[in-house]
Amino acid sequence: MLIVPVKDGEPIERALKKFKKKFERTGVVKELRARKKYIKPTVRKREEKLRAIYREQYLNNLD
Repeated sequence: MLIVPVKDGEPIERALKKFKKKFERTGVVKELRARKKYIKPTVRKREEKLRAIYREQYLNNLD
C-alpha cells in the first residue's frame, strides 16, 4: 500500500504527481506488461546477455 503524505495547503495535483512517481518506482506496471506475454527462459537469458554486452561496450567507449 502506498502512502503519500499531503501537507496543508498543498495542491492535489502535486500529491497526485508524488503518488504516480511512487507507483512507477514500485515496478507494478512494468511487471504486468512483462507478464502479458510468455518469454522462454533461454530467450530471456540471451536478451539479458546482449544487454550486458551492449552496456559494457558503451561504458568502455566513455573512457
